[in-house]
Amino acid sequence: MKKLIGFWGYPRPEVIRQTKVEYPDCEFIDLDINFGYPDLKIAPDNYCIIIKNIINNAFFLKDKLVKILAPIGKDKCDSGYFVSEILKEKGFEVVQSIFEEECPDITQLKLPICKSNLPLKKKIELITKNITEEKDYSYLKPTKAKFGFWGVPPNDLSILDLFPEGTEVFGWTRAVEAKYPADYRIETYVDKDLPTVFFTQAFCSKTLIAKELANKYNGLFIDIDSIPSNSAKAKIEAFLKLR
Repeated sequence: MKKLIGFWGYPRPEVIRQTKVEYPDCEFIDLDINFGYPDLKIAPDNYCIIIKNIINNAFFLKDKLVKILAPIGKDKCDSGYFVSEILKEKGFEVVQSIFEEECPDITQLKLPICKSNLPLKKKIELITKNITEEKDYSYLKPTKAKFGFWGVPPNDLSILDLFPEGTEVFGWTRAVEAKYPADYRIETYVDKDLPTVFFTQAFCSKTLIAKELANKYNGLFIDIDSIPSNSAKAKIEAFLKLR
């Protein structure tokens, strides 16, 4: 049976590297992702779906999980800290870390994935996979984007298929590619000339930032609980078409 190292958010890179040395035969699995496991109803109904995913995935995979790497600072959120403590109480081995360093010069950032001409879903997948893989994507060619996507990786990635190729990535996901997941300046940076969709999961504290930025840059603010409704998709499609 393949053993797993669970993680969420962006654990400190040195913690990831040390874990790879200690457990070379283990596979890393992102517990943020919705794998479709049953909802254990540990979290309240009106709660962030990503945190629910972490809980449900951890319990479903408990027999395979060697340990969990758990960001608990502002590089994730308060809920990341809360769920790490709950999982420890439930018998999981949890390694907490805080990754709050700020970029010394955000004008010098190299963001080949965010700025490439790849489909938006592929961009998000590469950025999140690279948290543990650390591959070099400097060969990707930048493109002139027509739209922007600001936010975190959605629970349902199919919503990203609505966007044209080359859509530029902003928000927390951009900060992750930059390797500064808690840098507020990177997270709140937006190209004012790009029509941008500001996305968050419902009940996430980032909805405050998303709505403020959407108002500031005349973008579309949208929050989705779990699966995007036809109405939510229609709003995004109309925004992209009319802008």
